[in-house]
Amino acid sequence: MAIVGVATILAAGFSLARAQQPQRTALPSPLPIAFVYLGNPGDAGWTYAHDQGAKDAEAKFGSKVKVTRVENVPESADAERVIRDLASKGNKIIIGTSFGFQDFALKVAKNFPNTVFLQSGYKLAKNYGAFDVRMYQGAYLAGVLAGAKTKTNTLGFVASIPIPEVVRNINAYTLGARSVNPKVQTKVVWINSWYNPGKEKQAAETLIGQGADVLLQNTDSTTVLQTAQEKGVSGFGWDSDMQKFAPKAHLASVVIKWGAYYNTAVQDVMDGKWKSEHIWWGMPEKAIAMEKVNDQLLPADGIKSYEMQLAKIVGGWSPFTGPIKDQAGVVKVAAGVSLSDAELVPMNWFVEGVQGNLPK
Repeated sequence: MAIVGVATILAAGFSLARAQQPQRTALPSPLPIAFVYLGNPGDAGWTYAHDQGAKDAEAKFGSKVKVTRVENVPESADAERVIRDLASKGNKIIIGTSFGFQDFALKVAKNFPNTVFLQSGYKLAKNYGAFDVRMYQGAYLAGVLAGAKTKTNTLGFVASIPIPEVVRNINAYTLGARSVNPKVQTKVVWINSWYNPGKEKQAAETLIGQGADVLLQNTDSTTVLQTAQEKGVSGFGWDSDMQKFAPKAHLASVVIKWGAYYNTAVQDVMDGKWKSEHIWWGMPEKAIAMEKVNDQLLPADGIKSYEMQLAKIVGGWSPFTGPIKDQAGVVKVAAGVSLSDAELVPMNWFVEGVQGNLPK
């Protein structure tokens, strides 16, 4: 997905509007649920976090559900084949865990009106809902810790693909850091991939070479954090708890709790209450958490600032509340004003303190 096409995104229904309910029919017991994974769950990262959510659903519903998982599905026409096969086999909830599956899932959904499709993305249809999490809330809190920790006033961010989600996370990381340390600058290296340990390592080394002493990444492997430990700097886990992979560098992990959404959605389907909508949950809904905050590596004042900001976010405050300036020093968000979801969705500009430009 490119940053262009903002009007299309907004018109498609990211406004959290509800659509009609799918046609209701008697549900089989146990209820067949299928998860479609981009990668292998492994022991950390994006797919691992989704699999933990699937396990949460299995634990909650027990014999009432039967869960199928399909791993290593590419974001290509092969995804349509896999999703169609799962629908043909009678799965009544099909959950696509990667943004790139959504068009293929939407095509299949039209042919299976009595199946509920839940998809990472933004598009909606009668029997097709979208979900996402507000990772920028965790990125902001990581920034608060990073701003208190850094000695060089230079942070590093290993970025995956230049879409608004990643831009929001870079900006939130920088805003959080500058809330406690206005001198902070964030350097960014793009690798144009969600998962590429080799490129992630090279990017981390480049950032460290440029003076960054605290790293964050919007990529799926543990490589950035491990490289930070190898080079004697600090970093964060992303998507899941990564402390065990680099305990000497780990400051905290930004963790997704997909079970919060999956359990709710499955229960709604069982109760006949499910409706098509776009779900965008964060810390108030317990869908995002900061885990293993390392008070042995962080200054006491940094921990205090973090705890204050955490309480604000859990209470509903947005990290994108002004005054916020862009890279040119122009006020983009006035004091006391918070960006709406419709304004956050297409974000394609960097805040003051981020060095570099968005790839074209």
